[in-house]
Amino acid sequence: MFLNNEFECIYNHVKNGGFGKKKVVSFDEYDEFRSVLRCPLPSLNYSNVVKLQRVDKNRVLAEKSNGFLRRNQTVKSWENIAYEAALDGDTDTAVVFVKGLNLRPGRESDPSRFSCHFGFGHKNPIFTLSTKALAVAQEVVRCPFPESIEQNLEKGIRVTVGFNRAHKPVLLPSVAKIFRPGPTFSSAEKHDLCVCTMVWNQASAIREWIKYHSWLGVEKWFIYDNNSEDGIEGIVQELNQENHNVTRFLWPWIKTQEAGFSHCALKAKSQCNWISFMDVDEYFYFPYSTPKHQQFRSLGHAPQNSLRDLVANFSRTNIGEIRTSCHSFGPSGLDAPPPQGVTVGYTCRLQSPERHKSIVRPDALDSTLLNVVHHFRLREGFEYLNLPQSAAVINHYKYQVWGVFRAKFYRRVATYVADWRENQNEGSRDRAPGLGTKAIEPSDWSKKFCEVWDTGLRDFVLANFVDFSTNSLPWEKRYD
Repeated sequence: MFLNNEFECIYNHVKNGGFGKKKVVSFDEYDEFRSVLRCPLPSLNYSNVVKLQRVDKNRVLAEKSNGFLRRNQTVKSWENIAYEAALDGDTDTAVVFVKGLNLRPGRESDPSRFSCHFGFGHKNPIFTLSTKALAVAQEVVRCPFPESIEQNLEKGIRVTVGFNRAHKPVLLPSVAKIFRPGPTFSSAEKHDLCVCTMVWNQASAIREWIKYHSWLGVEKWFIYDNNSEDGIEGIVQELNQENHNVTRFLWPWIKTQEAGFSHCALKAKSQCNWISFMDVDEYFYFPYSTPKHQQFRSLGHAPQNSLRDLVANFSRTNIGEIRTSCHSFGPSGLDAPPPQGVTVGYTCRLQSPERHKSIVRPDALDSTLLNVVHHFRLREGFEYLNLPQSAAVINHYKYQVWGVFRAKFYRRVATYVADWRENQNEGSRDRAPGLGTKAIEPSDWSKKFCEVWDTGLRDFVLANFVDFSTNSLPWEKRYD
């Protein structure tokens, strides 16, 4: 393992040809063979093309580091690169994730223009084999995987994507490698219900979210960490020690949520019968069930494992996706984060639901893995189901107290959604109404987004989760 102080970030001056240095911000192990080092943004008049240099104990630049990091190695452009890849063992295909194709969002593209290229070598890989693309959409390209190089998967096979430009093939730069996938599970060994999310600095939120949904029956968690700096690794370790099956997967790629969810769906296929794609401020809630909704769940209040039991009822049908409406909650008159958690503290919401979130069967997804706003395209023969709001809803604690909410202005993880500081799509439902592009707290923020007082989930949590010996909730210690 390397340490942050072993490396420096080098920036070229755009005018005088000089260079400046900054310390590495943070370090992560990406996989068995590769690491991620994060550099600060460049100072004024310095290029944003960053170089890495290793420094020995005497602060002398090293020419070579373990045969892979050389002096003045330049980071590739993020705008034009194959950045990740995975092997789909069920279909013997390679799935490559790329920036720079500039394909239209939400649509499948013509695969005949694209190809995948496989090779060996780290710094200057030689691509010796190629196959034609089978499916292409957004940032995902799927191609047949050459059987002849399967024995090389242990150390990783470099892969990139080619496309035709003016009748000439062009290969994208690549840092993507394909490794042998993990163990497969039989149908009896698979988890009935898993959850996948992508987070940035949400360590304070995931404990309540995981504890609550585990009670509803979630068995496995995939946390795609998009460059968090708030100690989320420690929270994940604690949750695993408490018998929650949580995997943190480092996903350093900026504004790639849709591709990350495609990658997660691919990983989950061998482990999960159903997987929910949702954010850490979204909570399933089951209102009191009446007789007319018995086709979805049992009468009365929701018992433990209700969510897992609900999806299991559709495992032998042609339902490939279950969609649940979202209610957006506001600050509810609060000025500070509620000490008992979001489910108890935020109780006022907008009247009408906004959008929906989905639970999908990974084996029912289209080969493109195309997804938009947390729902996927299904392959032929499968349908989606809209759950009635009287059967289940999602409480989306979207507009929390200002100190929490303003972090959304820094950046957003979705590929095709503008960051809120950008002057684009200001009327979109992806934005907070009336806020514009500056993170300036409105004087009446604590009272905004409040049309209906809704204490249903709060009452449910207090009735089912309180430890009466300590008069506390299982996640409250994280709010001390």
